[in-house]
Amino acid sequence: MQTEISSRFTCLCSIHLLHLVVCTAFAAGPADLVVRHANIITVDPNRPRAEALAVTGGKFISVGSATQIESLIGPHTTVLDLTGKTVVPGFNDAHTHPAPVYAPDSRWAAVDCSPKNVRTIDELVAALRRKAERIPLGQWINGSRYQETKLGRHPTRHDLDRASTNHPIFISHSSGHQSVCNSLALELARVTRDTPDPPGGKFVRDAQGELTGLLQERAAGLVRAAVRREVAPPEAETISGYQECFRQYLQRGLTTVQVAGISPSSARLLEKARTDELRIRLYVMFSEDALAETLERKQGGRSDDSVRFGAIKLFHGNSLSAQTCWLSKAYANPPDYFGVPPGRTQEALDQLILKIHTNGLQAAVHANGDREIDMLVTAFERALRRAPRADHRHRIEHGSVLTAELLPRIKAAGLIVVPHSYLWEHGDKMENYGAWRWDWMHPARALLDQGIPIAGHSDTPVSAAEPLLRIQDMVTRTSAEGKVYGASQRITVEEALRAWTLGAAYAEFADDRKGSITAGKLADFVVLADDPSRVQPETIKDIMVEKTFLGGRAIFETK
Repeated sequence: MQTEISSRFTCLCSIHLLHLVVCTAFAAGPADLVVRHANIITVDPNRPRAEALAVTGGKFISVGSATQIESLIGPHTTVLDLTGKTVVPGFNDAHTHPAPVYAPDSRWAAVDCSPKNVRTIDELVAALRRKAERIPLGQWINGSRYQETKLGRHPTRHDLDRASTNHPIFISHSSGHQSVCNSLALELARVTRDTPDPPGGKFVRDAQGELTGLLQERAAGLVRAAVRREVAPPEAETISGYQECFRQYLQRGLTTVQVAGISPSSARLLEKARTDELRIRLYVMFSEDALAETLERKQGGRSDDSVRFGAIKLFHGNSLSAQTCWLSKAYANPPDYFGVPPGRTQEALDQLILKIHTNGLQAAVHANGDREIDMLVTAFERALRRAPRADHRHRIEHGSVLTAELLPRIKAAGLIVVPHSYLWEHGDKMENYGAWRWDWMHPARALLDQGIPIAGHSDTPVSAAEPLLRIQDMVTRTSAEGKVYGASQRITVEEALRAWTLGAAYAEFADDRKGSITAGKLADFVVLADDPSRVQPETIKDIMVEKTFLGGRAIFETK
């Protein structure tokens, strides 16, 4: 397997060189598309800015001045004159969780419990009750994205019982790492006050030892398993829901999304959802449960430009925004709390990382607390000592709480960090960590200064898959309420844009063919109404995406 993957990368390099030769030949004749009089931010260090580009066969063939490109305009060339509007490479979300977007009246649609829909516990109960009134008795009610910091506290099973005692109810936190269910859901899952906490999880109890309904980390999986026993949505409706999800991605300028931790069957549904009009590119990271099947089918070897495989997404640790990640020093509130320890030992983690590494796959590992990350870096160091491998590009997903001691080790191991940029939505979750820690949370500046590659991501639905909002977040480190968290970790617009384009492409072994506006690369690019590097930083999120091009073809345009 390792030999096969190594051969794959050698082959890709050869293909890239061939593309450059072919593109040079194309440059002698008319282009399919020419964009001129634009403000092009190329993210190519050899030519950071340009005013024109040409595309043939779905790839950039020339990037430069309007005069240089003029000779490539022929009688059948489409010419787009942008009169100074900004062009950037297509955005690439390096860690996301595509979910079907069902119609609000669909029985499969989850109740939106986010702050834009509910701001109090009573409003939450009312929204769940309305759903209960529209569906048959006994059907599960799912909700998503509640935030206890906006509601004032976590809901309890008793709150959810007010919505219905005839429907099992399960609502997930905005982090996805804790949930709340009603009493009927606990009963169906056979969870009682005497049920022990699973490794890496916790059934939260009140002072009398009674279950509150709050489920942290792996405890939620025991109840969620009962939800899964319900009949699944029809495949056609799920595919339609994924297509609406893809449509929303393209409207925000996303031309690639990296899917973090799914099964092969779910990956097949995502592939089916891609149509000629919704040809978003996918990089699939299979879940740990699919590792054996991935190795058996050798799916790490697939490397076309539409849907690619090559990574295994693991969990080692918990959540920053759920305040369950495992720390070496206590939280500020409560002061004697260190988080929820991972369910896996160092020995087990070492063995798992070594297995992925020696089979030529990429390991993309969710870890947030510095104590979790220390274990993970140790596992990577041991694997690399036992089986040196160049250009492995193993990844730490999120890497939220770091230390000065961890950075040089991450650099020496050649790891990529995919840091959060969700302070706009979740800045208030930082409060319980203590102000002294904020400059070491999502420390993009420190990572870049250390020479560690970073990739931008939304982790949607944890935060919105809106690249311009996420770029603003990395530049300002400011919450929606106007509070700055860790100002020393701000980075420039250009650095944030690179993280969301070329940095993310590097994280999926695709920087040789996308991520910058460079001759020979795939012609994925976005037209913006303004230049994010020239507006007030707090308004970057408001810039309109006017057009999204994938392979030189306009796949989204504002009306």
